[in-house]
Amino acid sequence: MSGTTTRVVIVGQGYVGLPVAMRACEAGHDVVGYDVDERRIKRLGAGESMVEDVTDERLLAALESGRYRPTTSPAGCAGFDVAIVSVPTPLSEGNPDLSYIEGAARTLAAHLTPGATVVLESTTYPGTTEELVGPILEEGSGLTVGTDFHLGYSPERIDPGNREWTFVNTPKIVSGVDPDSLAAVTAFYDTLVDHTVPVSSPREAELAKLLENTFRHVNIALINELAMFANDLGIDVWEAIDAASTKPFGYMRFTPGPGVGGHCLPIDPSYLSWRVRRSLGHTFRFVELANDVNDHMPDYVVRRLVVALNSRGQAVKDRRILLLGLAYKRNTGDARESPSASVARQLLELGADVHAADPHVSDGFLDLAVTRVDATAAEVAAADAVVLLADHDAFDLEVVAANARYVLDTRHRLTGENVEHL
Repeated sequence: MSGTTTRVVIVGQGYVGLPVAMRACEAGHDVVGYDVDERRIKRLGAGESMVEDVTDERLLAALESGRYRPTTSPAGCAGFDVAIVSVPTPLSEGNPDLSYIEGAARTLAAHLTPGATVVLESTTYPGTTEELVGPILEEGSGLTVGTDFHLGYSPERIDPGNREWTFVNTPKIVSGVDPDSLAAVTAFYDTLVDHTVPVSSPREAELAKLLENTFRHVNIALINELAMFANDLGIDVWEAIDAASTKPFGYMRFTPGPGVGGHCLPIDPSYLSWRVRRSLGHTFRFVELANDVNDHMPDYVVRRLVVALNSRGQAVKDRRILLLGLAYKRNTGDARESPSASVARQLLELGADVHAADPHVSDGFLDLAVTRVDATAAEVAAADAVVLLADHDAFDLEVVAANARYVLDTRHRLTGENVEHL
């Protein structure tokens, strides 16, 4: 497929689908960005990106090239050579919600033609591609998977805000339901990325994605729980982490934080746990324990703040608290499942006057009754306490350290007599 122009449909134009659409367009393919969100498509058509890793300039260039067309019309999906499904896969009452995948598959099935390739990128449990997507495509098209059309799975590995590892230079896992499907999926992604990693079936690819995030989730939970115990024992956990990190083998550095956020870590391990429980009748104890620890880290942050204020003769009620960072990680505007939101809500319930600064997260992204401010020296000085939750480069941490009465630093970026760490 290298060196050829294909008609590509990408279902879902959010954090995953839009970067893929831009890259496919830049690689010379004709791209239709399909999404049911009319507001999102209208903004994209006007050259306004909602994804921080895709600049407005890059989006405008794609639109002006004539190779990118955002649409809410299912008819726009007709005639595709390759279709990629990159829709959300949330949890609903602890169970996987695959309704978006099902809807996308039905839409594509109506326009599926012999020789076309469909690739699922949405994170899901092992077996989804073959057990759910394939049958829906067959039923809706009258075609046979592996005979009339190709089907595969290629998990997204986008790390929002990461300038070193991008969509292009991060190795791309690819799979197919049969050898011809694998060849077709590989050939397409070879036009987009530097390196593809073929695996034997979609199940291995689906599990690989869940393994990556479960590994991170469990290790973050380990260090979070260790940090809580170390504080109670009067031990500097950060110094211990720095010391352990000097070992050149057998150790990987993880650091404590206010919890986990984004679409992946709070959700992906639960997909694997659900599949194990449903198929095998076993409990995935590591995942459930990690969920318990990480889900309660915002509670711990609030508890530490309450204790700190009490030690200064202050109740949290009516105190002015400045939260630095509403996003779930540094240098990104992604606030999905952000632990900062949980911290803010708990402080509001306790009667605090909560102010929040985050230059990356736009107003209205989070439904929080907080006062949005800039992290100026005056704003820092006016706060009874400052909580550093996301250490964006845009924050002048020297200004924070110099003007804050008290700082609870959850990222270990500040020093001083007025600073405490997790």
